[in-house]
Amino acid sequence: MKQPLPPCKQSAAPIKLLAIIKHNADIRPITQSMEKHHISRVEPLAANDHQRNPNPRQRILVVEDDPLIRRVNSEVLIYSGYHVDAAEDGAAAWDALQLNNYDLLITDHDMPKVTGVDLLKKVHATRLALPAIMATGTLPTWEFTLCPWLYPAAILLKPYTFDELLGTVKEVLHATVSARAEGAPPTNWASPPSAVGLRL
Repeated sequence: MKQPLPPCKQSAAPIKLLAIIKHNADIRPITQSMEKHHISRVEPLAANDHQRNPNPRQRILVVEDDPLIRRVNSEVLIYSGYHVDAAEDGAAAWDALQLNNYDLLITDHDMPKVTGVDLLKKVHATRLALPAIMATGTLPTWEFTLCPWLYPAAILLKPYTFDELLGTVKEVLHATVSARAEGAPPTNWASPPSAVGLRL
C-alpha cells in the first residue's frame, strides 16, 4: 500500500486558500500575498535532473468550478514557474485534454456536467499517462471504493495552504518523471491515494 505523502513544510504564516478568497475577493495580486507571507517559489523539476533532455516548463491543467479558487490556484502555480491552463468544469477539461498534452491534472470533484471522478474515468479509459491530484472539499470515498483504479496520485482537502498545493504538485511531478525515466507507469491507478490532510 502506498504511504501518504508527508505533510508539507509550512511557512511561518501559512495561508488557507479559502481564507484568501473570503477576505480578499479581488485576489490582487496573489504574488504579493505570497511574498508577504514568506511563501517561496517552488522550482519546477527539470527533466535533465534525471539525465533526460531539457524540456519546456511543465504544463498543468487546473479544473475547478469556483472561479476564485480556479484563479488563485492558477496564479500560484504560474508564479512558481509552471505553464497553467484552467477549465471551469470536467467537460471543459476533457475538451482541453483532447487538444493538449499535460504533465499533471489538478481537479476538483463536485462540479457540474462532469465530476472529478467522471473526468478520472475518462482519463483512465483512454489510457492517458497523466498523473492527477484531486483538490476537493468532498472526497468521493464511495466511488473510489467501487473503482480503486481511479485513485489519483494525491488528494488535497480544502481548505489547504499554498505550501501544501505547491509541495504536492512538486512531489507528484518528481515521482512521475522518475517513473518515466525508469520505464514505469507515471501513476499506480490500482493503489490507494496519497493524501495531504486527508480526513475521513
